Amino acid sequence: MAVLESEIAVDMGDLAWQHYYRLRPQIETPENIGKLILFDVDSGDYEIDDETDLAAVHRIQSRHPGSRLYALRIGYEAVCSFDGGLERLPQ
Repeated sequence: MAVLESEIAVDMGDLAWQHYYRLRPQIETPENIGKLILFDVDSGDYEIDDETDLAAVHRIQSRHPGSRLYALRIGYEAVCSFDGGLERLPQ
């Protein structure tokens, strides 16, 4: 049976959050709050960047060609918000 694309996205999100919480003490620093973290969900390798800059994508893909990438916003529950407000992660 084929895996639905939505199931793949959920899987990738789960993996990204697992990597995030493993690295949280190192990455969730005052200077990184609000920046994007881009994960190769399979290897756990990551890049941190100020915004949705393709340079971070190119850097991680140069190390992991064909990687499955997933972005999170450091310190927040979502990358962006349609209503204008982002909620911080609980400490």
